[in-house]
Amino acid sequence: MNTHCRRSVLFLMVAVLCPTACRTIYYGAMEKIGFEKRDLLVRAVRNAKAKHKEAGGEYRDALQQLQAVYGRSGSNLEKAYDKLNAEYLACDGATKIVKHRVDEMDRVASDLFKEWQKEIGTMSDVSLAGSSQAKLTETKARFAELSSALHSSYNAMPPVLDKLRDHTLYLKHNLNAEALGALRGKADVIQSDIQALLERMNRAIAEADTFVKTMN
Repeated sequence: MNTHCRRSVLFLMVAVLCPTACRTIYYGAMEKIGFEKRDLLVRAVRNAKAKHKEAGGEYRDALQQLQAVYGRSGSNLEKAYDKLNAEYLACDGATKIVKHRVDEMDRVASDLFKEWQKEIGTMSDVSLAGSSQAKLTETKARFAELSSALHSSYNAMPPVLDKLRDHTLYLKHNLNAEALGALRGKADVIQSDIQALLERMNRAIAEADTFVKTMN
């Protein structure tokens, strides 16, 4: 196994096995293989961005499936329900993963900033300490913008997910042309909501790209 693979495996093992109380051990283990908290934050931001992209793909698929349902004449609605339900479940799972990744990103950032501030307090050169403090303040401000964008994106997901669930369940309970008519009456709202969500997610992804560039 090459060095990159060993690092990746160890990273995943420690991340999974180590709870919040063991974060010091976790960071120590990662430092031994060359990952400082700064590196881990960049990784966490990239992970959050990647999961946002994946979730966006799931919501796009759900939108397409909804549009396919609206276009049906009333036949094979059970199959249509199965497909729509599968998309709903995929969106639900992707939304949960997004929350996990964003929360993990926030934890790593908090730990990095605490360490950074503590280290500044040990510096004897006032000029260098002041410069480091300014850099910390700037980085925290940029991260606050990123975190706000990602949380805003995530917070917009559950309401859309609820509407998607409602459409899915209604179709399940009423597998007939009348059900399609009722769903078509709500089509504009949920389609508009999904489009707005996707735009919000794209803005969050762009914020993540900007932040990572400033950290490299």
